[in-house]
Amino acid sequence: MSEIPQIKNRSSKELSSEDNIDITFFVPCLNEEASIVGTIETIKAAAKEAGCTYEILIIDDKSIDNTISVVEEYQKAHAGDNIRLVKNRKTLGLGFNYVEGAFLGKGKYYKFVGASNQETKDSILVLLKELGKADIIIPYLVNQKDRGLKRWMFSSLFAFLVRLLSGYPLKYYNGSAIHLRYNVMRWHADTYGYAYQAELIVRLLSEGKTYIEVPMLCNFRKIGKTKAFRLHNFLSVSHSLLQILLRRVRRILFKI
Repeated sequence: MSEIPQIKNRSSKELSSEDNIDITFFVPCLNEEASIVGTIETIKAAAKEAGCTYEILIIDDKSIDNTISVVEEYQKAHAGDNIRLVKNRKTLGLGFNYVEGAFLGKGKYYKFVGASNQETKDSILVLLKELGKADIIIPYLVNQKDRGLKRWMFSSLFAFLVRLLSGYPLKYYNGSAIHLRYNVMRWHADTYGYAYQAELIVRLLSEGKTYIEVPMLCNFRKIGKTKAFRLHNFLSVSHSLLQILLRRVRRILFKI
């Protein structure tokens, strides 16, 4: 069994002094040289229109293409932009990087944006307009079927199972929700697999955190193959669903 890397710990004084911007956009990269600049530009356009202060935290997960050099050239050409690049020495995975990014970030709020530039400016903007209205701003896709029948069926089944096991009737659990950054650090999932976002949301709801759901559109990538149906993802999702069920049982039996 591979060793799970340790999340960095910081003092409460240090963390509180860093909450000086509205939101940290976490952008994980793994061989995204063709789309990373478009992703950055999309985030910037949405944040500018929303009128919020922000940083873009890019974590490269050991890309073997030119992603890093593309980002570094962009940083040089746009020195006034608040863009940080973190380079992993080995591939750690999306779930781990998501939590690590929360510890590295400086924003009050925290949002994942995929480097493949699937989220449009308007879809990000509609979420940013809800800042301050709830602890969790949860998007749900109104064009879910556009991603293909197999992916739509898998995603719908997953959402159904999470609703069934958790008792929380949300429309969608694996979207790029906006969280208070502190909540991600404090209540992040026990695992770093495919369903880490669902685990986090369910845990926050069990802690009494507030939420709103917001409809959004997504530009699904037309090239490349999904990794969602690999064996290790199936095992990871099964583990997460079990965790969600056990959390509900504990909540019912022990009121915790």
